[in-house]
Amino acid sequence: MARRSVGQGWNSRVVGAALAVTVLAGGVSVWTAQAGEATGTAPKAGASARGKAPKAVGVTIAHASDAGSRGVNITIDDGPDPEWTPQVLAVLEENGVKATFCMVGTQAQAHPDLVKKIVAAGHRLCDHTVSHNTAMDKRPEAYQSQQILDAERMITKASGGVRPMYYRAPGGAFTPYSRKLAASRGMRPLGWNVDTKDFERPGTAAIVATVEEELPNGPTLLFHDAGGDRTQTVEALRQVLPELKEEGYSFGFPVR
Repeated sequence: MARRSVGQGWNSRVVGAALAVTVLAGGVSVWTAQAGEATGTAPKAGASARGKAPKAVGVTIAHASDAGSRGVNITIDDGPDPEWTPQVLAVLEENGVKATFCMVGTQAQAHPDLVKKIVAAGHRLCDHTVSHNTAMDKRPEAYQSQQILDAERMITKASGGVRPMYYRAPGGAFTPYSRKLAASRGMRPLGWNVDTKDFERPGTAAIVATVEEELPNGPTLLFHDAGGDRTQTVEALRQVLPELKEEGYSFGFPVR
């Protein structure tokens, strides 16, 4: 999601929950940092493979769509949330659209039923860290590692064994280290081209207008399914998805 200050509102509650998790899990994570140069590709179809060691992917931040030049990637951040995620899923299903869900680790851990539902519907998972700290790029590498790898563990466990295929830094706070680490775990760093600003609740019409105006910037659209009232997001998706289809766009996933 777009960079914003931490320490107030929903983000503070997430950080508080994450601290509790970290106290319990600190120092015992089974994951280790692999900071070497990542190369290679992963399977294109379906969700992440179960029961196999992750295959390294590219370290550059992905924006393009695997659906080609008229492809659009719908990405949904900060959930899952028991009120808003089911509504987002319903709109996606109505329109036959698959999306990428960038999950906060503590949210995935709290709502494993929703994570499994997302996977069963054919959507992809993305690691959005444990506590959504938008200043991650200013923190030590050990902290970045804990945030990325513990969230990967939480999401994978909640999904029933399906690993995230992407890593999106909160607020775009990537570092060379975090990109290499995520890529070594099979998670392509994921950016965005269109920040719909839906988190600020500017009104459904404003969200739709932002998509229409900024889509020429690139195919990856950023929405949210948590962090507050997401009524405007649901309504905007209900309008945007069929409109994009009518304009000749197709929906895909970010490149791997």
